[in-house]
Amino acid sequence: MVVIGKKKYESGEGAQFITRRAALRKLQLTLNDFRKLCILKGIYPREPRNRKRAQKGEPGIKILYHKKDIQFLMHEPIIWKLREYKIFNRKIGQAKAMKDFAKVKRYLSNHPTLKIDHIVKERYPTFIDALRDLDDCLTLCFLFSTFPSLAHIPRDQSLLCRRLTMEFLHAIIVAKALRKVFISIKGYYYQADIKGQTVTWIVPHHFCFQPQTKNDVDFKVMSTFVEFYSVMLGFVNYRLYHTLNLCYPPKLTNSENIEKSLVDEETYVSERISALNIPLDNLDISVTTIEDDNIEIDQFETDVAKIEANKAESEKIRKLKNLFKGIKVFINREVPREPLVFVLRCFGGEVSWDKLLFVGATFDENDETITHQIVDRSSMNKQYISRYYVQPQWVFDSVNARELLPVEKYLMGAVLPPHLSPFTDNRQDQTYIPPEERAQMDPDYKLNNQADSDEEQDIEDEEEKIEAENDLSSESDQEIEDVEENDDNDAQIAEEEEKEQKKMAKEVQLQKKKKMKVQTGEPVKESPWEKARLEKQEYRLREKMIKKKHRKLYKSMMKGRAERAKEIWLLRKKRRIHDTKEKEKRKEAKKVTKTKA
Repeated sequence: MVVIGKKKYESGEGAQFITRRAALRKLQLTLNDFRKLCILKGIYPREPRNRKRAQKGEPGIKILYHKKDIQFLMHEPIIWKLREYKIFNRKIGQAKAMKDFAKVKRYLSNHPTLKIDHIVKERYPTFIDALRDLDDCLTLCFLFSTFPSLAHIPRDQSLLCRRLTMEFLHAIIVAKALRKVFISIKGYYYQADIKGQTVTWIVPHHFCFQPQTKNDVDFKVMSTFVEFYSVMLGFVNYRLYHTLNLCYPPKLTNSENIEKSLVDEETYVSERISALNIPLDNLDISVTTIEDDNIEIDQFETDVAKIEANKAESEKIRKLKNLFKGIKVFINREVPREPLVFVLRCFGGEVSWDKLLFVGATFDENDETITHQIVDRSSMNKQYISRYYVQPQWVFDSVNARELLPVEKYLMGAVLPPHLSPFTDNRQDQTYIPPEERAQMDPDYKLNNQADSDEEQDIEDEEEKIEAENDLSSESDQEIEDVEENDDNDAQIAEEEEKEQKKMAKEVQLQKKKKMKVQTGEPVKESPWEKARLEKQEYRLREKMIKKKHRKLYKSMMKGRAERAKEIWLLRKKRRIHDTKEKEKRKEAKKVTKTKA
């Protein structure tokens, strides 16, 4: 009786994985269509445990997909739509080659359209699932909203991203969900709390777009991602607006006062909405939105300390939501308008700007009720006594500090304090903490002690030099008299020293007599060097006791810790070099001022 077994690579990893070329052959799609389908469905290449078995003994490194993922793609109806696109492009090409423009027009009227609503519902069955994956969606949509018309990007895609992102910002303003803000070289970092989910995204700075000389970035792939993310963000906006009792798409509350003389109604309304400065219309006026301020927290915790910490945190958030309430801010034309309007309105502030600059201004600069004016210049010709002229960093630092900071450090033309990131890691032993942040965390830590002491020493050294020069310029007779007086003083000091030595000799004799007596024993003090050596030896013994299966993991952990320690050391070295350079600059400036004086 012959037992027929399975052939090689028909089971195990050899049967679980499939190469990209085999997947294209199985789905009968081109490479571009396959990439688009994988992006929309959220399917990516897999890394096998044993590449040789997964590739069925073939050499090299190939792109591998899981066989079940490819079988999952075979049932997707979008494949037929992609094939319709292929046939449509072939027909259009043939009609253009034959110069049959009537047929071209008929084909264009029946253009196939791709709908991916069902994919969004399939990948995110609940609203919370969509919020958890909203970070990349918002970052990419905000990036595309700043793009001009480019190759491989549809004409209306950037406009759609602009509209969706503005709608999302309005929802955050109404919900007062913003928690943290930070300005970096990349752009503005925002973090919001939506339905208990933390959402973080980046808004790039508004600079003019510079075209790339090389095709380093594949805009076609990015455009496919945005095609999916725009549909997803539309779903999220719709749900957010209805939970906040707002009309979607958004409508202005004072839509009856629209000026139709310069532009049409739709363009004017869209510009007013993008101004982020006008409240939106509600769905039902009778329904009032529930304020989170008076809601009591359910106490599921049994630990009293945790309950008190939760109460304190909720009280801080309640105060943060109304941080800028009662404050009227006017923004100068040199200051970036959109981030400041968004942040100030999220926390209850009133904002306006020059009406000639952009639509949506609510009050003029000459309004006497303005409390703060945000300026990014060294001086102004016309100033009002009734308001503070502060720099934009005051707004962002106040939000991160969760309180209104004093304006003295942020006045017009002042040297600003360092802008610290609120997105810091809790592991303080493995992250670099700037001295300014450490001074905020630890009130006993003094930031400028060393710098102040160095400056005082420099001043004392300079004063001593000046006094020495004055002494040298004094008369020679006085110097001789000083020398004689010093000789007399030296003789007196020598006599006093002899008396002290005799006293010390007597005390030594008395101590020797006392040591002759029997005394009680005292515990021997441990040397810190010996203690450290023993601890190091015990640590090495514990390392040797690690099991073999955990040694690689332990080594990778220690390697990562060493790399982080090296990064911290390099950052501290950079800071020391920067501080020394600044100190030298201050010294040179002082010397220049003294020489001029």
